[in-house]
Amino acid sequence: MTTFQIVALYVALNSILVCVLMLRVGSQRLGKKVSLGDGGDADLFARIRAHGNFIETAPLALIGLFALAMMGAHPIALHVFGAAFFIGRLLHAQGMATKGGNGTGRGLGAMLTLLTFLGQAFYLLFLIFTFASV
Repeated sequence: MTTFQIVALYVALNSILVCVLMLRVGSQRLGKKVSLGDGGDADLFARIRAHGNFIETAPLALIGLFALAMMGAHPIALHVFGAAFFIGRLLHAQGMATKGGNGTGRGLGAMLTLLTFLGQAFYLLFLIFTFASV
């Protein structure tokens, strides 16, 4: 598997996840007959925030994977960062789906996302400053 195929794998997995999160919001909106906002419904609000939090974090994580692939990152590193982000977002969504939105997965997912960002940033800096110019 090439580095860009690895990146494409995680783009595909995250694309599926965002569709699931969108469908969860849409189904709750239909069930509660809420067109805009959350209508004061705590479950709908939690679903909206799980989707919104994904939308807020996914672009940077996926751009980071692309940047790493372009800089010649090791394929295992791409899998580690891609899987950590994806699993983190799954855990976060699961935690948000629990009553009150404070399930264990929420904190674990947020931590995995944070570690993904930091890991990608430091690895990118390492590659930038150790990259032999031709």
